[in-house]
Amino acid sequence: MDVSKLKRGNVIDIKITDIAFGGKGIAKISTEQGDYVVFVPNTFTGQTVKARIVKKRKSHAECKLVEIIEKSELEKYVPFQQISGAPYINLPINIQQEFKQNSCLNIYKRIGKIANIEDLFDEYIESPVHYNYRNKMEYSFSAIGYDVDKKEEFDGFALGFKKRGTWWIVENLEKESGMFDADFENNLHNIRKYCENSGLPAWHPPKKEGFFRYLVVRKSYKTNQVLIKLVTSDTDIEKFDLKAFADYVVSLLGDKIAGVLHTINNDIGDNAQSRIGNETTLFGSNVIHEDLLGLDFEISMQSFFQTNPKCAELLYNKTIDYIIENNESIKNDGVVMDLFCGTGTIGQMIASKTNAKVIGVDIIDDAIENAKENAQKNGINNVEFFAADVNKFLYEYPEYQNKIGTIVLDPPRAGISGKALKRVIELNAKHIVYVSCNPGTQARDIEILTEAGYELQKISLVDQFPHTSHIEAIAKFKKR
Repeated sequence: MDVSKLKRGNVIDIKITDIAFGGKGIAKISTEQGDYVVFVPNTFTGQTVKARIVKKRKSHAECKLVEIIEKSELEKYVPFQQISGAPYINLPINIQQEFKQNSCLNIYKRIGKIANIEDLFDEYIESPVHYNYRNKMEYSFSAIGYDVDKKEEFDGFALGFKKRGTWWIVENLEKESGMFDADFENNLHNIRKYCENSGLPAWHPPKKEGFFRYLVVRKSYKTNQVLIKLVTSDTDIEKFDLKAFADYVVSLLGDKIAGVLHTINNDIGDNAQSRIGNETTLFGSNVIHEDLLGLDFEISMQSFFQTNPKCAELLYNKTIDYIIENNESIKNDGVVMDLFCGTGTIGQMIASKTNAKVIGVDIIDDAIENAKENAQKNGINNVEFFAADVNKFLYEYPEYQNKIGTIVLDPPRAGISGKALKRVIELNAKHIVYVSCNPGTQARDIEILTEAGYELQKISLVDQFPHTSHIEAIAKFKKR
């Protein structure tokens, strides 16, 4: 292959020989100047793939996966319908874990400048459940479908997951994916037929028109029930009997249904949660309950909650261990600041296990309201929650400088902004425990924290998302 003739948009056939951080498969093309590296996300060693070049540089190219031409010898059969959100489901779990651990440790060396990362590595915590572990799924309707067997698009009515690399094409889910509740997913084709038989159209993403848009489902592992929300536009809504839809879903799944909801979403954007329109309860409740480490959490459809609650308990246990061990300020009624706290899960657990005063901060109002309600319901009084931008909060409450014993960081995938991290450092806490859903941005911040006088003491990886490239990390720091 002549690398000099490759251009953006070209589609090439290539064999993956290795895997890098973030689930990027690596292929190499031999040239007179040495190997030319090609990165293809959502692929792994041994696969031969068709990939489209999206960026071309002098030494490497970045591609999008178009199609898997030949499977890897590492893959094994699983009885699930493969979906774009689980690219590694055919890969044995021990091989997935090996790929994730090695690529993460390499990213800490390369970006975080932690040469002795193997000495600081504590443990790899795997999910106690490898299949059907997710507690929330979002299925899309579309008037443009994709026939997986025929490998061709069709005009009609589809309900399932987006075809990889597209926002307008949906692959019908005919049987369970192995990622969510099997009973529900094995009935999804029946729900699709019911909606199609109504005569109302699925949403047409390019034209921004249609009726059926999304089906969002949330599961409680405590009760083994699901909360279902149908999202539609208001076009011809009077022609659809919402109560009959709810009755049909209940007839399919019986006591497994905790509630059936409906939301009107006329936004042209690709987002299941409308910025306008009210949520209506068609049947049952609009919330479900979940237990985490003995605490009860009431969860609405909009609330953020850990996607894999069984594994989240292990993540929280390890986080709390890192917070409490060798931490005199916790024992002496110190102050813990939980930044990016979401619904306050970590903060409540710290407060329930210590006498420390816990301050939780998050920018999402609904999440903070949930946090306050759950803390009150669980009888936890030594925690206080604020709905505020983390960066602004830190500047608006300077009285906490030198008063915080421990800071817990749990930022979104983009990591912490430079300003917010600078302010965190200025607070001069003795201990920082940094929970991250993106080791790449965490590695970047580790270098900054190290330069500011914080010593990385240990780090663990938590595999909350089997069959994907995602992994969480918990890092413990102490001020020198």
